Amino acid sequence: MQIQTVFKAGNSNVVAIPKDLSRELGIKPGQEVVVVKDQNNEAIIIKKLEKTKIKKSATSKEFKKWLKEVLREDAEILDELAVR
Repeated sequence: MQIQTVFKAGNSNVVAIPKDLSRELGIKPGQEVVVVKDQNNEAIIIKKLEKTKIKKSATSKEFKKWLKEVLREDAEILDELAVR
């Protein structure tokens, strides 16, 4: 167990993850994590955010086709909204 000091960064309170622990858990700088509290409000749990790969499918092709059509049909309205 290591004791860490909470410090302020902007509007957040920050606690450093010790190097050996982050190495053991495979947490790297820049990696996204999920931070939650336990049910008893006694602990903070940090979990690695596992990114899932999105498979390209017929649905994504269909969506792209639909989006292209909407952008073409509503280009004038969207341009007006962008100006506002």
